[in-house]
Amino acid sequence: MVKRSATRRGVALIDAIVGAVVLGISLAAIIGLGGQAARSQSHGEELQVAAMLADEQLNLVLARGPDDYAKRFPVRGQCDAPFERFGFELAISGGTGGAPYRVRTTIAWPSGGDSRSLVIEAFIAPRPGDDPDPIRYPGAPVERIQ
Repeated sequence: MVKRSATRRGVALIDAIVGAVVLGISLAAIIGLGGQAARSQSHGEELQVAAMLADEQLNLVLARGPDDYAKRFPVRGQCDAPFERFGFELAISGGTGGAPYRVRTTIAWPSGGDSRSLVIEAFIAPRPGDDPDPIRYPGAPVERIQ
């Protein structure tokens, strides 16, 4: 009778130790996954900002025309506030004989001790003719009722 009770207590002790070890390993894995999820979210946010800045640079080239963009505007530098840690570089080539211009936009930024970059290439057609930008205000004043 005494032997059976001691055996039960020994099994219960081993069961508790095994349970604590399994619980510790599980908690360590969950904490590790939480840290990895936070890093992934941070990288995703940086990539989203870089894509937005690259799109902005491509839209500037599109709006102002790729013909002599490099002569009139900077093609390399830091982005405006609040994105000062992101830098941009534009490479515009082609466009001869009415062919589209090839515009390569590179956005680079430091991330966790490393340097990351995003490169987007697009083709932009040359502007037809030498027409100035159209007047973009109404011919007559607009009356608004408040």
